[in-house]
Amino acid sequence: MDIRLGLTFDDVLLVPAESDIVPSQTNTATRVTRGISLDIPILSSAMDTVTEADMAIVMAQLGGIGVLHRNMEVDEQVAAVRAVKRFESGMVVNPITIEPHATLADAQALMKHHRISGIPVVRADGVLVGILTNRDVRFAENPRQPVSELMTHENLATVSPGVTQEEARRLLHQRRIEKLLVVDEAYRCIGLITVKDIEKAVTYPNATKDAAGRLRVAAATTVGDKGFDRTAALVDAELDLVVIDTAHGHNRDVARAVERVKKLSNSVQVIAGNVATAEATRALIDAGADGIKVGIGPGSICTTRVVAGVGVPQLTAVMDCAEVGQKMGVPVIADGGLRTSGDLAKALAAGASACMIGSLLAGTEEAPGDTFLFQGRAYKSYRGMGSVGAMGRGSADRYFQGDIKDQM
Repeated sequence: MDIRLGLTFDDVLLVPAESDIVPSQTNTATRVTRGISLDIPILSSAMDTVTEADMAIVMAQLGGIGVLHRNMEVDEQVAAVRAVKRFESGMVVNPITIEPHATLADAQALMKHHRISGIPVVRADGVLVGILTNRDVRFAENPRQPVSELMTHENLATVSPGVTQEEARRLLHQRRIEKLLVVDEAYRCIGLITVKDIEKAVTYPNATKDAAGRLRVAAATTVGDKGFDRTAALVDAELDLVVIDTAHGHNRDVARAVERVKKLSNSVQVIAGNVATAEATRALIDAGADGIKVGIGPGSICTTRVVAGVGVPQLTAVMDCAEVGQKMGVPVIADGGLRTSGDLAKALAAGASACMIGSLLAGTEEAPGDTFLFQGRAYKSYRGMGSVGAMGRGSADRYFQGDIKDQM
């Protein structure tokens, strides 16, 4: 038996070389899939103590992307996708609207549910007749009062769909208002531009956005019919990136899942994994994957190597998979085993286009883990997706254990 040398991050250091570049001149832009670029090469892990909507929003604002975990019901994951997509928009396409005959109570319920402060008022045919804002309803007392009596309907601030951000900002300033209504030639309301979205664009110039100016978001799914149904619902919610997330990506079910998703939609990108060999990388790319996730057992909290005796040292795995990915034009993502910023540098030097991190983000304010006090210090819970708690919540099929009911 020929046993080859395998290396992990602690086994190597990068040799410094001559350079004329200073830190402020560096460019960390990269591709995470064939069709999606990031300004920073970082994805947040699809773990139930790391990434939900809050984390995904911040990751996208800073130039990375968050992968929503799937230890939740499909409708909850869809709602999280929509929350990210609506958080920041160059223009809110097809905004929430209300009709003139609706009541004050209807409008207040709509504002509360969607957490918005203004609603375009349109007729049944979509033609704009006014706008209702918090200012219009602040002192209204009759819940049955029709919206038509409360709304602002004169001198509406409207723009055409082709308005630039600078033109929109100038008009908002001139009119001393916070919202612009976007209308087509028939005066139908087709969008909404808000001052908050413009401010966010200025504050986060490197944000990862789609063609419509909305934040990009990824979400984890799995194999089989249940996984495909989940994926279909996510695609309907305009998800940017599907991550078919399993512990052993070199599996025929994973390849089939990739093929099904690519047939379902040409617009969504697909990352598949996890793998640790060149052969597995080639198989998933042949199936249609736009990105490959590399790492079996390297995570700080992962026990795959101890429990199953399976894995490849992460640096070697990244180099092997990246060699195939580069030849086939598909990025690879190093997932797991990244404990310091130096480990990220080593992973990128080994050929990874980006890195997925979990433990480094699990203690942040945006992470969904429970906060608890221990000896006077605040901590956040963090667990692996193969733990009893996580599998009981829904991640068992990541380990092809979805049909197992008895945990004993």
